[in-house]
Amino acid sequence: MKPTLFVLAAGMGSRYGGLKQLDGLGPNGETIMDYSVFDAARAGFGKIVFVIRHTFEEDFRTKIASKYQGILPVEIVFQETSYLPEGYTCPEERTKPWGTNHAVLMGKDVIKEPFAVINADDFYGKESFQVLADFLKSVENEKNRYCMVGYRIGNTLSESGSVARGICQKDENNLLTTVVERTYIIRDTDGQVKFKDENEAMVPVDENAPVSMNMWGFTPDYFDYSEENFRKFLDENLKAEKAEFYIPWVVNNLICEGKVTCEVLDTPSKWFGVTYAADRQLVVDKIAQLIEDGVYPAKLW
Repeated sequence: MKPTLFVLAAGMGSRYGGLKQLDGLGPNGETIMDYSVFDAARAGFGKIVFVIRHTFEEDFRTKIASKYQGILPVEIVFQETSYLPEGYTCPEERTKPWGTNHAVLMGKDVIKEPFAVINADDFYGKESFQVLADFLKSVENEKNRYCMVGYRIGNTLSESGSVARGICQKDENNLLTTVVERTYIIRDTDGQVKFKDENEAMVPVDENAPVSMNMWGFTPDYFDYSEENFRKFLDENLKAEKAEFYIPWVVNNLICEGKVTCEVLDTPSKWFGVTYAADRQLVVDKIAQLIEDGVYPAKLW
């Protein structure tokens, strides 16, 4: 059975100011997500599941999902703040989504095979999808073996300003031990990559240190663990308006409890995205260069 690609797209409507403004960055108006689907198809994924919100379902089906029907089978699931486990009621004042791992939970009824999780608006690169697909195919009949594509931090920076990244620690077997979120990372004037620590000091970090860009691989048992952890999260945070249930939080808990392993997969791919307005032209230029280098056809499909 081929693995599934699970795309977190519930934030698209607000993040892009409406789906009609979903930015075309390729030579024929291709979006970043178009390149992800193209890469996933040639890496051997078997279907795509999108998680979105009901408010833009019609636009999403006609303008986005319909493009991929001939490439891979497509399913759509929904994330809403009111979708909570039995016994819990969403506070009326809650407007903020419950986070990335809540979005993942929405796929439980349609995903029964190993699956990857990605953001809709990040450019991950051909090699990343291939190493992820290869891992997921290798764990088809297993449980509790997960993975994360670990980007080299120097390949994930913006030329327009600082970025936030989860800097990962791994053991001698390339298994993830911790992820520490650093909210200010930049290439300094001396050329070194540095992050700002809790004391506001700028700390150098190795150019090849692995970071999380929210590109994960799971076996289906992850859904049950997620439900269990979501209940724990709600018991502590139901009334906290801004608290979010994130994937790294769950993975860290499971690793600390000794229930799962999470292999850090190295990739030479360079991540990019439109973090700042000034990044847009840089992304257009990078895609154009990849086409010139033969990584992608000028017209995807």
